[in-house]
Amino acid sequence: MTHSTSSHSKGLSAAIRTVSAAVTLSLLALPGAAMAEKVLRIGMTAADIPRTLGQPDQGFEGNRFTGIPMYDALTQWDLSKSNGPSLLIPDLATEWKVDDKNKTEWTFKLRPGVKFHDGSPFNADAVVWNVNKVLDKTAKQFDPSQVGVTASRMPTLRSAKKIDDMTVQLVTSEPDSFLPYNVSNLFMASPTQWEKKYAAVPASVIDPAERSKQAWVAFAADASGTGPFKMTRFVPRERLELAKNPAYWDNKRVPKIDKVVMLPMPEANARTAALLSGQVDWIEAPAPDAIAQIKSHGFDVYANAQPHMWPWQLSFAPNSPWLDKRVRQAANLCVNRAGLKTLLGGYMAEAKGIVEAGNPWWGNPAFTIKYDPAAARKLMTEAGYSAAKPVKVKVQVSASGSGQMQPLPMNEYVQQNLKECFFDVDFDVVEWNTLFTNWRIGAKDASAHGANAINVSFAAMDPFFAMVRFVSTKTQPPVSNNWGYFGNAEFDKLIETARTSFGEKERDAALAKLHARIVEEAPFVLIAHDVGPRAISRKVKGVVQPQSWFIDIATMSID
Repeated sequence: MTHSTSSHSKGLSAAIRTVSAAVTLSLLALPGAAMAEKVLRIGMTAADIPRTLGQPDQGFEGNRFTGIPMYDALTQWDLSKSNGPSLLIPDLATEWKVDDKNKTEWTFKLRPGVKFHDGSPFNADAVVWNVNKVLDKTAKQFDPSQVGVTASRMPTLRSAKKIDDMTVQLVTSEPDSFLPYNVSNLFMASPTQWEKKYAAVPASVIDPAERSKQAWVAFAADASGTGPFKMTRFVPRERLELAKNPAYWDNKRVPKIDKVVMLPMPEANARTAALLSGQVDWIEAPAPDAIAQIKSHGFDVYANAQPHMWPWQLSFAPNSPWLDKRVRQAANLCVNRAGLKTLLGGYMAEAKGIVEAGNPWWGNPAFTIKYDPAAARKLMTEAGYSAAKPVKVKVQVSASGSGQMQPLPMNEYVQQNLKECFFDVDFDVVEWNTLFTNWRIGAKDASAHGANAINVSFAAMDPFFAMVRFVSTKTQPPVSNNWGYFGNAEFDKLIETARTSFGEKERDAALAKLHARIVEEAPFVLIAHDVGPRAISRKVKGVVQPQSWFIDIATMSID
């Protein structure tokens, strides 16, 4: 696959003119007082503003931009350093403990003195209410639209019970040492604010489910969390404006920036043009062949190794071409990852597993992922394929999206690689949020459009997110993200051992065995680790690019 520098330059120049006009009109809508404020303008890869009602969509870009800034969870990731792994730390819970006698029961002690943006108190009642919004279908506030992006991330959580105002008990369906990681995805929305919106629904709406739905729509437009920023303006598909919360409970994260403006810009050239023309201060995933130009214009490009995987996830449904392990391993041997890294201007790491060698979960797999097209062709020949008789595969991909890096040029590059190893690859290109939704529905559903692989990147910072949700028979659709219906008894046993191991050493040993078996059995074509490149104006100070898919805006400032 080749790129024309001249055609790119023309495209970028045109994009600069188009974006400059469009974004200038958009930014003119800012109040006049904004000129005196410290305003940070961000160009996101999402095609729409991630949902603001407490449980974001748009993948983890939603968590990054409408979750973490506006809300808190019981636990959170430490995003304060760039020179070490991001670890789980307390957030709205100060401590937690599993019951020694019944390891399905957890006690979480809550942080006192925290208030929602509307002034109401955060307490155990609020935790129970937020658990029930996604787990209890009989609850007034139950919202089916939030279930998919939440329950799939904490599949064993079953209920919450108030012990006292500052203590809550969480109950799981089975012993689950992953629960503290899982609840970092359950953001706490204000029950008081929601009740106000519910009460304001017209009396003519008598169906309880419809009243709840309308209340959530109203809440999303006037949201209330406990986070360091609070919503001031929301225009779907156009912009989200947040203002600092000077009363935020964590002094280290009380914002120095007055306002954050988020603008959806799904096309890489458009984002790059917006940055170069001064319309935004920060863009996610800049166009790789514009990096030198971006730097020459005085912007900094941040990147860091992170637990993040860009793969093809394969289908094990009946008649899938991937049922033969030789085909799966051949695909892993036929991707020229070094060439792909060059295509991306160096902004990726070559994948040899879901985690990298040296990680406690590595496990020393017997199968080595590398570029060896001769070995790949040998496996394909053994499987009955040839240049005259290639295997036809179809991959559902997106044109942009959270963590998707540069999905179209990357997938086209892999397509050309695999052609050399007797693969005939076709793509089904869908919008990112559609792809993300389809990921939970599964390969057997009509939403797959006949695809037998799917390209959804994922954060791999904890055992459940990195491995378990993709290979457990308990996480097959619609429970979680085992899109391809992979599963066998050996894997389930390793997962059970890891899940029920509450000591770190024993859990890591089981996870290392699981990871090694995943690499060997190849339910993925493992291609790249993202390094999260983002280009930011030098007037933005205090930027910490952690070893994480997330980043903390609250600790930044603007000159």
